[in-house]
Amino acid sequence: MSPFWGHLAGVMIVLMMVSFIGIWIWAWRKYHKPVFDQMAQLPMQDDDPTVDPTQEKPR
Repeated sequence: MSPFWGHLAGVMIVLMMVSFIGIWIWAWRKYHKPVFDQMAQLPMQDDDPTVDPTQEKPR
């Protein structure tokens, strides 16, 4: 294996590591907490409170 491929692999690993750490820092900023808390509650919300789930849906 030539030294070029070793250097290329090293550069790619460093770039991926820096990208991962950057995304991790971005996601954990306090600025994003309200949005993430709201998104975490979406599965617990009803789709439409006016629809009776016991009635058959029209086709």
